[in-house]
Amino acid sequence: MTPILELRAGELIATLAPAVGGAIASFYSQRGDQQQHWLRPNTAPNPATPWTMASYPLVPYANRIRDGRSSFGPRALNLPANYPDSKHAIHGTAWQQAWQVVSQGSDHATLALDSPAGVWPYSFRAEQRFTLDAQAGLTVVLSVTNTDTVDMPVGVGHHPYVPHRAGTRLTTDVQAMWGGDAEVMPTTLQTPDFLAAMRNGVTLDTLDLDNNFIGWNQQARVDWPDTGTALVMTAQTPFDYFVLYCPKGGEIFCIEPVTNCTDWMNLAQQGQGDVGGQLLAPGATLHTTMGLQPIWPA
Repeated sequence: MTPILELRAGELIATLAPAVGGAIASFYSQRGDQQQHWLRPNTAPNPATPWTMASYPLVPYANRIRDGRSSFGPRALNLPANYPDSKHAIHGTAWQQAWQVVSQGSDHATLALDSPAGVWPYSFRAEQRFTLDAQAGLTVVLSVTNTDTVDMPVGVGHHPYVPHRAGTRLTTDVQAMWGGDAEVMPTTLQTPDFLAAMRNGVTLDTLDLDNNFIGWNQQARVDWPDTGTALVMTAQTPFDYFVLYCPKGGEIFCIEPVTNCTDWMNLAQQGQGDVGGQLLAPGATLHTTMGLQPIWPA
């Protein structure tokens, strides 16, 4: 069975699966016999995978790298495909490794991953610090430290899976969207009409997307009209980019805070601006923060 670590604060419960890519297995409220799941819980038989979890971290790169190759940075990348039916490397290497429990309390825990140079040609240390609060919800501080001897390109994010029921609405503010090709790789910046609707709340049944966005205001609200409940995601810089995966007719969708656009390293070398990501000096640490706050009807 997959080892699970449980955090509690009031009626809020978060379970973590360190051995499964440092993932969040579930995040829910327990009111008597009733459970309100704020993220899609892991229900897969063992062995579980990060794709069946509630959320998992994207480290040391977020989203896809075209063909797994880039000459950005001091060491060339030649990464294998690591996702079914895609030739592109996706979402880093940390989700494919077991994390260690550094510390644990009733409402908090810290997980860490020390990753030597290998498939990803740089060594790094990643940490996730989880804090659960009865009012504020779940806060995740994700950090990456370059433990190598040269600058390391880095981009990170989170991949929460959110329940999609009839009438679910999303409210968030972005400036533009990267249009993508059939392989979900960015092609051109666009400002489709539904971006204006998203600012006031868009019904997700009307969308069919797997795109990344620039100019995110670092907040996204999900409303479920059938229960009157909501979930508010907040983030801090450098989470200035946003991914929305919303397949037509799907039972889940994903709202992903990220530090960069898909294929940012290759886009940067092509002269594209505002793609995020950075070169992290040896010994330097990148810190990020994401919050998930449940809202009940008044």
